[in-house]
Amino acid sequence: MSEKLSVPIAIVIAGGLIAGALYYSNIKSSKVSVAPVVNNESASFMRPVSSSDHILGNPKADVVIVEYSDTECPFCKQFHVTLKRVMAEYGNAGKVAWVYRHFPIDSLHSKARKEAEALECANELGGPEKFWEYTNLLYEITPSNNSLDPAELPKIAKTVGLDDKAFNTCLSSGKYKDKVEADYQNAVKSGGRGTPHSILVSKDGLQTVVQGAQPYENLKLTIDAILK
Repeated sequence: MSEKLSVPIAIVIAGGLIAGALYYSNIKSSKVSVAPVVNNESASFMRPVSSSDHILGNPKADVVIVEYSDTECPFCKQFHVTLKRVMAEYGNAGKVAWVYRHFPIDSLHSKARKEAEALECANELGGPEKFWEYTNLLYEITPSNNSLDPAELPKIAKTVGLDDKAFNTCLSSGKYKDKVEADYQNAVKSGGRGTPHSILVSKDGLQTVVQGAQPYENLKLTIDAILK
C-alpha cells in the first residue's frame, strides 16, 4: 500500500515545487519590467508644444512629456499621480516638463469633455497655477468611470480660490469646446488609441510613445534612458 501511495504523493510534491518556482520567478521578473514604448510615424503628427499649452516645468527641459488625458479615465487618474511624482524628482532640476492635453473618450466617459472645458475655465480665471491646482483636485476627488457629479465642478473652482460664479458663466458658455476638440483630434492623429496617451520628446526631437498608465518605476527607466 505504501508503495502505491508514494508515486502520487511524489507527483503532488513535485507539482507544488514547480508551481512555487514559477510563482517566485514571476515575482522576480515583474520587478525588472520596462515601459512598453514605441517610436512610430504617427507621433510625428503631434502638434508642437507652444505657449498655448498647459506646461508644468521648464518648456526647454531635456524631456517634455506630452500627455493626452481623460479626466474620467481611472488609468489617467493613476497616471496623474505618477507624473506628479516624476515632476517632483525631475522637474525642479529642469530635466522634465509636463504638457497636459485633453483626450476625452466620449463613448466611455460622456462627462469628460465638459470636465476638460472646466480645466480650461480654471486656466482662464486663474492662469497656469490655478489650472494645475484645479486639475490635481479634480483627479483626486473623481471616482472615475463617468462618476463625478457635475455639481462638483464649481465647488472645485471655489476650493482652489476661483470665483465660482465667473467659473459657471465660463463653463456654460461652451467657449472651450473647440480647444478640447482640437486636442482630441491631435491625440488621435498622433497615434492615440486609448488613455492616457503620452509622447516623450527629447531635446534632439526624438519622440517616444509610452502606452497606458505605466508605473513610476517603468516610466523612470524610459526617462533615464532618454537623458543619457
